[in-house]
Amino acid sequence: MANAQDKQVEDSMAMGTATRPESKAMPVGVRGVNAPSMSRLQHISLQYGLDCNDEELEVYKEKMIEVLRAFKSLAAMTEPIPEVKYPRTPGYRPKPQDNPYNAWYWRCDIRGACTGLLAGRTVAIKDSIQVAGVPMMNGSRVLEGFMPPIDATVVTRVLDAGGHITGKAACEDMCLSGSGSMCGTGPVRNPHKEGHVTGGSSSGCAALVAAREVDMAIGGDQGGSVRFPACWSGIVGLKPTYGLVPYTGACSMERSLDHLGPMAATVRDCALLLQTIAGYDDGNDTRQPRDLRVPNYTEQLKGDPKQLKIGVVKEGFANCHDPVNGIVRGALDKLRAAGATVEDVSIPAHIEASGVFTTITAHGIGESMLKAEGVQIGDRGMQSTALADAQRRGFRAHSQYLSYVTKLFLLTSEYVREEYGFHFYSKARNISHEITASFNAALEKYDVLAMPTIVYPAPEIPTTTTPIGEMIDHSSGMLQNTAVFNVTGHPAISINAGFTADGLPVGLMLVGKLWDDVTVLDAAYAWERLRGADDTPRV
Repeated sequence: MANAQDKQVEDSMAMGTATRPESKAMPVGVRGVNAPSMSRLQHISLQYGLDCNDEELEVYKEKMIEVLRAFKSLAAMTEPIPEVKYPRTPGYRPKPQDNPYNAWYWRCDIRGACTGLLAGRTVAIKDSIQVAGVPMMNGSRVLEGFMPPIDATVVTRVLDAGGHITGKAACEDMCLSGSGSMCGTGPVRNPHKEGHVTGGSSSGCAALVAAREVDMAIGGDQGGSVRFPACWSGIVGLKPTYGLVPYTGACSMERSLDHLGPMAATVRDCALLLQTIAGYDDGNDTRQPRDLRVPNYTEQLKGDPKQLKIGVVKEGFANCHDPVNGIVRGALDKLRAAGATVEDVSIPAHIEASGVFTTITAHGIGESMLKAEGVQIGDRGMQSTALADAQRRGFRAHSQYLSYVTKLFLLTSEYVREEYGFHFYSKARNISHEITASFNAALEKYDVLAMPTIVYPAPEIPTTTTPIGEMIDHSSGMLQNTAVFNVTGHPAISINAGFTADGLPVGLMLVGKLWDDVTVLDAAYAWERLRGADDTPRV
């Protein structure tokens, strides 16, 4: 039986079979604009050290009322909402017996065009991505009950290509964990080994693909969140080149790190989904170049190891556990034996990137996710007003339910901003260009760079008595090799390299030149063919 929270959500979504959600059923946001009180202005003046006396504040109050007329005028305007093209009903929350890995947040049945690249393929959408008329919680009670009025661009593209969206995949609380154990609806369980995590934050996507409940999924990646679960669930997951896939309609963590990417059981399916969702979004995502072109990724999969030059990044094996080290190096040895050039290369910037990523993330989460409520200030692209309203309400009412990791980053962000301003964010962004240049230089010699996706196998799911500090470590200890490429924007793919003696998947990560996602996919395809179709991981 559904709990009271489920019932409240379902009652709020009585939409029948409407082809698009009615605006009256959606969050209405701010209806009007009120004049400020003197006490509120006094508080703001003190907060920012403006040193305004009451006489001055009276003048400012009168002038503010004039300025706020523009806000009042805007409140009465109708905001354009993109067309929702395909009929759907709200769907339902699956019963536990129909959700063995706790990988589904919500089930739905949205069928796209009759023909197209994805005709006949089932697709799961990470619950950080908006699907119109279908509940969304982004893994957090902060958004529980929110029903988006729009489809994210990638959702529309999947449906236009004939894809069949069968539900929203569970994800970590506000996407802020790499383990798969921090979802607001409970941990997602690894289909390969009972009691172990899947990896996150696109945890449900990976488990559903690994269990063959869907053909493919779209995940999100800010520090490895497509590649972590791909690694620990034994599937293929690609973080594309920054800006290749539009982020329009997805929850943002930090604009310079945000990526959406394909996840599938095979490289070919991963390439097919990338081909579907990549491409320019008519200015809605301003991170994209206007001349962006999407090649036919599947046609360019040759899979010939003899054509590959692979640089094995020494720093990527630091602190690597023996089973992972042996399996990944064994895969590279097989590629070498098949004719690939495989050489060690040292890139010290790989180690330095960890502090840069953490600094950017800490600032971004506080400023973008909490204070700006996901709205990109200064960005001329499409904004998600309904989502921003929902996050504002949710943070005010339910912030106590945020995960330990989210609370840590919010506390850190506010402290650093108050004490040091944006000095460290600015410095990190500047240093990131040097890090990017270091990898660009290495990639002038090699087609791809290689290393383990994560240097240790999937751990067990934490218990309810696990101390807070251990829970935080459990959720962020896997960033060593992945996060740097969210900073630099290089395409990076995780593909199964083999299994440990107790059946846990191990991932091989391949990284390529900016905008050369074709070569990254082809290198992964070469390993997949060499490994053999019979070794494709199945549950």
